[in-house]
Amino acid sequence: HPFSHWKDQEITDRIRYKDIVNEMEDLARANLIFGLHVHVGIEDRDMQIHIMNGVRAFLPHLLALSVNSPFWCGRKTGVKSVRSTIFKRFPRTQIPDPYRSWDDYMSYVNLLVRTNSIDDGKKICWDVRPHAFFKTLEFRICDIPSRAEETIAIAAFIQALVAKLYRLHESNLSIRYHSRAVIEGDKFRALKKGLDSSMIDFALKREMPTRALILEALDFVDDVVDELGTRPE
Repeated sequence: HPFSHWKDQEITDRIRYKDIVNEMEDLARANLIFGLHVHVGIEDRDMQIHIMNGVRAFLPHLLALSVNSPFWCGRKTGVKSVRSTIFKRFPRTQIPDPYRSWDDYMSYVNLLVRTNSIDDGKKICWDVRPHAFFKTLEFRICDIPSRAEETIAIAAFIQALVAKLYRLHESNLSIRYHSRAVIEGDKFRALKKGLDSSMIDFALKREMPTRALILEALDFVDDVVDELGTRPE
């Protein structure tokens, strides 16, 4: 809630959350945020990784569309998604690096488990991640919109992005992968100003209004939405 204070909140009575608080202390207690998580089912684990690599460039678009947390403890923060700035204080958050394959990704997960950094893959909380237990690609970058219709629209857009990248990969086509540092720069622009921001057009290597880039992204997925049955959404 825009006027709630993290000091007044009760922590959910589950061992996992208690362990997080014991480990992170006030960083965990102050994590009073609400995010929209969208799961898209992908059976093939290698395909999850390939799509995750490609969809990273669209994550700032999704944040710009969903920004809805300008207040914190009753104060106007000056950013449109303060949730994004709060959650990044946790380890293993934000934009993931690209990975060559599922085995490449699992070597990273197993290293963290073996060195007692995490107990399982659910402690990897990137803005998009392969879910540790479900065969889904989980998108975690969005704020929760105020309207159910907007939430459904964003979920449909995410599903269409996955479907388009799936189709490209099946046709031995792909889109260029971009560095995490550059994508995180666009993410900051999105969390600061939402749809009023500008971001980098990677193809033209120039700054473009975010609204124009989102329209380009909608054109990019246009040929899959009818097959999905989601054009109205």
